[in-house]
Amino acid sequence: MDVYLAPIVGGALIGLSASLLMLLNGRTAGISGIVAGVLGQRGERFGHDIAFVAGLLLGPLAYLMIFGSAPQVAVSASWPLLIVAGLLVGFGTRMGSGCTSGHGISGLARLSPRSFVAVLTFLATAILTVLAMRLGGWL
Repeated sequence: MDVYLAPIVGGALIGLSASLLMLLNGRTAGISGIVAGVLGQRGERFGHDIAFVAGLLLGPLAYLMIFGSAPQVAVSASWPLLIVAGLLVGFGTRMGSGCTSGHGISGLARLSPRSFVAVLTFLATAILTVLAMRLGGWL
């Protein structure tokens, strides 16, 4: 797939899936909430949550089957840094009442003021983190 077309198609598919989830189920596509539903209470949404997580896990396999190879990804950070980063993301997700997908895709589409603040916070923090890591020689 063309390097410029892939992000457009991917973004359109994410938007379509988030829209369909809202229209058909009345739910926002927030990954942290869906994963929490799988790991926590086993309510009426459990089957849906399992199907959503299964789709996330099977998506790369579908990509591999369609295109014949996986995209090259290079992670140059150390394992301790990745573990700390993952824990901070999890903490921030709970503290911010949602994740980047929930706030950035579903929340902004619904014009949620809380999501606007959350996304601005995500972006500002990301920018500051990259600057600090580059200036500190960690990246």
